[in-house]
Amino acid sequence: MLDPKHIKSLKDLVGEENVFSDKAHMIAYSYDATRTRFEPDAVVFPRDEEDVSRILVYCNHHGIVITPRGAGSGFTGGALPTSGGIILAMEKHMNKILEIDMENMVAVVQPGVINMDLQKAAEEVGLFYPPDPASEEYSTLGGNVSENAGGMRAAKYGITKDYVMALRAVRPNGDIIRAGKRTIKDVAGYNVAGILIASEGTLAVLTELTLKLIPKPNFTKAYMGIFPSVDDAMNAVFKSLAAGANPVAMEFMDDLVVQALKEKLGIELPEDAGALLIGDVDGNVSEEVEFQLEILERSFKENGAQDFVIAHTAKERDKLWYARRNASPSITIFGSKKLNEDISVPRSMLPEALKRIYEIGDRYGFKVPCFGHAGDGNIHVNVMVDGSNEKQLEEGHKAIKEIFELVVEMGGTLSGEHGIGTSKAPFMDIAFNDAELTLFRDIKKAFDPNNILNPGKMGLPN
Repeated sequence: MLDPKHIKSLKDLVGEENVFSDKAHMIAYSYDATRTRFEPDAVVFPRDEEDVSRILVYCNHHGIVITPRGAGSGFTGGALPTSGGIILAMEKHMNKILEIDMENMVAVVQPGVINMDLQKAAEEVGLFYPPDPASEEYSTLGGNVSENAGGMRAAKYGITKDYVMALRAVRPNGDIIRAGKRTIKDVAGYNVAGILIASEGTLAVLTELTLKLIPKPNFTKAYMGIFPSVDDAMNAVFKSLAAGANPVAMEFMDDLVVQALKEKLGIELPEDAGALLIGDVDGNVSEEVEFQLEILERSFKENGAQDFVIAHTAKERDKLWYARRNASPSITIFGSKKLNEDISVPRSMLPEALKRIYEIGDRYGFKVPCFGHAGDGNIHVNVMVDGSNEKQLEEGHKAIKEIFELVVEMGGTLSGEHGIGTSKAPFMDIAFNDAELTLFRDIKKAFDPNNILNPGKMGLPN
């Protein structure tokens, strides 16, 4: 429990209307998409960068823990106040698009800006911000940067880190720093921006982001490849890309997901479909789009596709994408709780990885429907269990550990886009050796010697 004198002092710093310690606020800011709950002692809404600095100076001096937070849409507990203290909520005041520079094709935004709002603002002037996490309609750009969010367009356009040119941040001692420049090239000094991206709010509080924009493509079409088996679809992924295909997205759904879509949602799919690949291609001229579709169709059919469907209208495109958008809610037919992990492997390892993941599921007696961003090797693996059965939950987590060990063995990673937070922290020693984990702790200590910023995340000390 935070001493009332600290609540009063924080109100003096940023205004009484921006500090709350009532039960309603504590509950509202106690959880994220994991649905795990940890109540903070107070919620503080900074008005600007100077407020952030003043709050950090005060909390650093008094040893008060701070958890920075955007929309709280994360899947790994990165924004949970596991050690109490205060939630530093950025979405209320620090949510402005400060500039869209059309000449240099950059946007300058505050961390509380919603991802989709920037996409829309950029498109209004003919520009394009590609990173599109599934939470794009409500997740904040500060959270996207803190977790290095991915999305469906990553196959062609990359992920959040590929669009961060510069940022401003506040260190725990209150120092305001700038990292990176608006220039395309910048090799002066350490890549501090690179260290802060994906740091999950453990090193500094982001206060301003300079993000790269690109010209908006003129044409887009969707496609769907229908395969008899998961193995055929997975081979088609890396072989079509090696053949010169460059799709915006290449989303995968396995036979269990296909079954769930039919049974739960009544989606019409071919009776013998064993796996699907769905995606978009885009380009500045229609011939470029048609050329990409030709490569995909030829390569898919060479790798066993039964059919290749092209959406020629917006309505047809929405129909194709409807299946992918509903993959996650449909699989609840296999269990009341899904242990969802966003593993990532080199694309050529996808066939072998999925084969062995299914074997792990079979050994434990669990259905493991898989879907996700096959075009960049990032698959959502869902171990389905009965959420009310403690024994099944325990066995499910054992299966997850085996999956992580397999993925790392194959040169992959624990997380392709959701981050580590608290839920994957126990598995960090699978992916990193002692020297690497010590380096992480040393970096944390250099930025935050008193450990007040989001302690206990990413396997770092509480």
